[in-house]
Formats: sequence, structure tokens, C-alpha cells
Amino acid sequence: MPETTATHGYEPDVHQRLVREAQEIIARYPVPRSALLPMLHLVQSEDGYVSRRGIELCAHLLDLTTAEVSAVATFYTQYKRKPNGDYTIGVCTNTLCAIMGGDEIFDELSEHLGIGHDETTEDGKITLERVECNAACDYAPVVMANWEFMDNQTPETATTLVDDLRAGKEVAPSRGPNKICTFKQVSRVLAGFPDGRADEGTGGGKATVEGTILAREKGWEAPQSVNEGDAK
Repeated sequence: MPETTATHGYEPDVHQRLVREAQEIIARYPVPRSALLPMLHLVQSEDGYVSRRGIELCAHLLDLTTAEVSAVATFYTQYKRKPNGDYTIGVCTNTLCAIMGGDEIFDELSEHLGIGHDETTEDGKITLERVECNAACDYAPVVMANWEFMDNQTPETATTLVDDLRAGKEVAPSRGPNKICTFKQVSRVLAGFPDGRADEGTGGGKATVEGTILAREKGWEAPQSVNEGDAK
């Protein structure tokens, strides 16, 4: 078998490592094909996107066809089918964030970076995306940088964010780890290989717990559920 086929296009040492790590992932599941999702993240952590050779590797190790693997890779938006930037900047333009300025933020970044939705800057640093919801409406408008929260953004702060990331500066998200990691680094974590940053920073900010604090101050309690047999 030609070497390029045996290693699916990877350098032999890289292929050996990927196979070893993929086998670690497969061992977590009772059915091998269940390992496909994290294995696709593993491929992205190496190639920066779900490459053809990555699809072939996953198919080979899981005894799937490349069509089956491609069907999964094209279904989920976190899997990229073309080279992605070091940092994915996702601007929420769903209802609340849009009203609070999300559309203006996206337009400003698009003009500033010279790219549109799902496009990447020429230096390979930034991929810009419109996203439907970042699930952080209490901090609207929200921008995500490799899925880390940048809360209460403005066109000015968002522009500073992308400029700092392109310049190689360490940037801390509003909540979460102490710095924003690269797309490849985050993909490796999503593949199931922790980077030790899970306990850094804070997960919930003041706006998140404001309702709980207010309820305690007012003595509010959730109504007791009524058992169906007790209902009259």
C-alpha cells in the first residue's frame, strides 16, 4: 500500500499520533461509530478544518464510508469544511442582540476586516460569522471568540477585540478561562482532551444571578407542584 494511502496524507509521525488519540476516543464508547463527533474535532485540531484526509482517517478507523462521515461533518456548524481562521468571531444577530446593537457590530467588523459572513481574513487570523443565538441574552449584545463570551459589546470594543487577536495579544473573555485559545486548541478540547482551563475565571456574572438575588431579598419562592391525585 503506498505510504500516502497508509497514512491518509498525513506525515507518518502525525498519523501515528492521530490514530493513537482517535483510539483513545473510540475506547470511551460502547459502539465505535459514536466516537465520530469528537474525532472530527480531533481532525480540526490538526488541520484547522475537517479536511478530506481527516474524513478518510475517521472513515477508516470507524469502518464507515467517507459519505457517512461527510454527512455528519456538513450537518453541524462547528465543523468547518474549509480552512478556518485562528479565531472564529461569532456576532449574535438574533432578536435581542440585534436590537441592542448586534447588527451594527457585525457591519462594523465586516467593513473593518474586509470580509463577510463565514469568510476569513487573508492573514488567516479571523473568521467572521453571524450566529442566531449565543445563549447569553442577559449580556446583549454578545460576541463569541472561539465560543468564549465577550459580553455587552459595542462596535468599538469588538473592533479592538479582533485587532488584538490579529496582533497576537492575549485576550481574556468576559467569563470563562483566562485567555481566548485558538480554534485548533479549542477543537482539541472538544475532542475530549482537556487543557486544564475548565476552572479558570468565572462562569456566571452579575446579570446571570440577578433574579436569584432579587428572589431571596423579596422572599419569593417557586409555587409548589400539585400532584395529579390532589388536583380538584
